[in-house]
Amino acid sequence: MPLPITDTRSRFRPLCHDIVKLLRGLQIDDWERATLAGSWRVRHVVAHLCDTALRRLSLHRDRRMPPPGPRGTSEQDLTLFVNDLNATWIRAAERFSPRVLADLYAHASDGLAAFIETLDPHAGAVLPVSWAGQAASPQWLDIGREFTEVWHHGSQIREAVGAGPFRHPSWLGDVLRISMHALPHAWRGVQPPGEDASVVIEVTGRAPGTWTLRRAGHAWDIDEGGSATPAATIAMSDETAWRLLFNALSRDAAAASIALGGNIDLARPILDARAVIV
Repeated sequence: MPLPITDTRSRFRPLCHDIVKLLRGLQIDDWERATLAGSWRVRHVVAHLCDTALRRLSLHRDRRMPPPGPRGTSEQDLTLFVNDLNATWIRAAERFSPRVLADLYAHASDGLAAFIETLDPHAGAVLPVSWAGQAASPQWLDIGREFTEVWHHGSQIREAVGAGPFRHPSWLGDVLRISMHALPHAWRGVQPPGEDASVVIEVTGRAPGTWTLRRAGHAWDIDEGGSATPAATIAMSDETAWRLLFNALSRDAAAASIALGGNIDLARPILDARAVIV
């Protein structure tokens, strides 16, 4: 049975307001602090948040003609395309002051939240969720993908400036529930040792949860809850989970932070699972 719908539409407005409030209180030096997002500093992450909000409004709300797409259909082609989109905006945003970036994000995120709240979660998505291995997605999952983007970039900013985690663990809970849709795709090349083989993923912390991966025919599926006789188990904290899934943890650090049990080969794909295009 597939995972139930996770409706994050009402979460955008409070989450975005929380980020804007933080940005307005930053000192000038804070904008230059390094983040978990590779070479990006705080100002780069804020610029990226502006870009993704404005891009969503332009493409989805306003239905403008989309920019030229990837040159090919492979995951690598998509990654190169998205990285180029991100880089061109970041270069342009170098000329923006912190105040302009904060004001721009306040405006863009308010428009984003207002638009998201109007969407039908059961409609078809304008953009498929590629990291879930889907060629077509339900709109609630695309909305959830957008929510995870805002949340994890906001978390990168908060960590960089020493603000601690977001005050609502339920936001992280939604992020993890959405991100679990990446796991069947991460296991796509894995052949289980038996028809009933399952992998149980247990996440502990402020946003706990338990999920089970099962082979369904020729593909993997995931649902909530555990299994009495799993072939493999995976245990990690919620902090480890989001950092892993959003590419903020090296493979070695992930291996040291995640407990794998049972059939280790069947559990190991978690180290390469991502709920973001990388």
